[in-house]
Amino acid sequence: MGINDQSDAVANLQIGPTDQGMVRIFVESGGAEISMDFDPDEAREIAEEIRAAAAIVDTAG
Repeated sequence: MGINDQSDAVANLQIGPTDQGMVRIFVESGGAEISMDFDPDEAREIAEEIRAAAAIVDTAG
């Protein structure tokens, strides 16, 4: 599956700080759980990538 392939999958997404000073992205879908921890600089980079993608969609639509 690629980034442009649509899916009917349902997932829960949670994002928040950990007690270890990391930012956690937690995804749960169909009984599978994925926990990804990022240091604050990495988290800011991810946030900027999301903002940039949203800006592209805004200008295309």
